Amino acid sequence: MQFETGKIYEGKVTGITKFGAFVELEPGCSGMVHISEVANRYVENITDVLSVSQAVKVMVTSISDDGKIALSIKKAESPPRLNNSDRTSNINRGNNTRNNQNRQQTKPATFEDMMSAFKKTSDEKLGDIKRQGDKRGGNRSGRH
Repeated sequence: MQFETGKIYEGKVTGITKFGAFVELEPGCSGMVHISEVANRYVENITDVLSVSQAVKVMVTSISDDGKIALSIKKAESPPRLNNSDRTSNINRGNNTRNNQNRQQTKPATFEDMMSAFKKTSDEKLGDIKRQGDKRGGNRSGRH
């Protein structure tokens, strides 16, 4: 069978290492799922998520010139959808409702996107803390 980048296939986990899992797509043809492509969350120990002989859906992300196939389980999964009760909960939460709904309609964030958002939020909070300190009494150099 000829495999195509971007297509989803059924496979079976044939081996697990610290850095990923090998998935047999057809007899004699396997690809590798890197640990970062196993789930839409951080995975420290791949055996917490996968086991040998487990059936999985994978997306072919690339095929190298020497025939090595890179696979992704998380890209083969459809993004989680909200049911009506989840939407109601988000509406009742207040200010972030519009941001939450927009975020749920887009693709899951990459690690780099999440780190960038974390850094931005962190910087904003630190700025708020500094401004509050300046309002309370000016210089807080630690001298008595």
